[in-house]
Amino acid sequence: MTTHRNLDPYTFFADKALNHKPVHAFKGKTKTDFSRWKKQTLPKVIDSLGHRPDKVKPNAQLIIRWNEDGLIKERWIIDTQQGLSASLILFRPDNLKRGEKRPAILCCHGHSSGGHGKDPLMGLIPKEEYSQHVTSMNYDYGLQMAKKGFVTFAIDWLGFGERASKNKPHFHAQAIGDRDECNINYLCATLMGTTVLAINTHDGSAATDFVASQKYVDADNLGVMGLSLGGTMTTWMALTDPRFKAIDVLCYAGPFYDIAFQTYNVCGSQITPGLHDLIDTPELQGLIAPKPLLIELGMHDTCFHVDHAYGIHYKKLEKIYKAAKAQSQLELDLFPGGHAWGANKSETFFRNHLHAAW
Repeated sequence: MTTHRNLDPYTFFADKALNHKPVHAFKGKTKTDFSRWKKQTLPKVIDSLGHRPDKVKPNAQLIIRWNEDGLIKERWIIDTQQGLSASLILFRPDNLKRGEKRPAILCCHGHSSGGHGKDPLMGLIPKEEYSQHVTSMNYDYGLQMAKKGFVTFAIDWLGFGERASKNKPHFHAQAIGDRDECNINYLCATLMGTTVLAINTHDGSAATDFVASQKYVDADNLGVMGLSLGGTMTTWMALTDPRFKAIDVLCYAGPFYDIAFQTYNVCGSQITPGLHDLIDTPELQGLIAPKPLLIELGMHDTCFHVDHAYGIHYKKLEKIYKAAKAQSQLELDLFPGGHAWGANKSETFFRNHLHAAW
């Protein structure tokens, strides 16, 4: 008798994922079902992040301020936690009246920054050849939303831009080599009982603390948006920091089976230990309900394919928002493009939900 055997880890994990049933998969239909599910599930999802860093004083230092594009642009450096700092880019319109306050949007970068982190999405293109990449992906949403009248700001996540070890003049080349810093940082963080997501969400909140303290910022009306890994960060910032009132997720959708176990389209900056044992990605974003959530999907996205991003993920997300009696708070921009910012609804979405009245 022939016995089927498998020696391929890819097949092993893919088969396990295909048949996997998360413990806290949403199965309810009513608002009571949703409220009970969120109360039970959200704390466990947050716990999966591991240890969260303690807050520290920002000790903020202004590096440079300049006027350009009808904006006042600033680069700051702030302390975010013990032993770690971040460079912060902050834009505001240059025509604000005395005492006027504007809503602020945290703009989260993704891998599409080409390793340059926050700078390309804020329109600060470090290399001329990269400008075509920014244009094709409509990637400078931090700059564009500032030109629309919002305050916008961004920092580098671990492993990118000014917080990438490979970008340092004397980095440990022999140890890191050509390995993905996201995965190296994940290994180091989990050995210490934390995660890259715990560190990055903490630092995103530290940056938000600083920006919200500025006299021209309406701290009661904060939004967050981001593409790809930036969409992951946008999702988690919304879950970990209740100050964010409106959330715009760009091209980050699809069940873990498809995006993690089929295409390996995740990294150590996007996961927590045991996360898929708890929930799938539609439930992860469903935990944002009943807050306003805009999901942007490119019909020709080759990273998050529309068949599972819309046909599976968004359809499940709709059911969660419907159960929460928050259907009107969930919006979709299914645009004829690739892995990019659609930019068809973001301005109106944030104006409506952040009470922008200029």
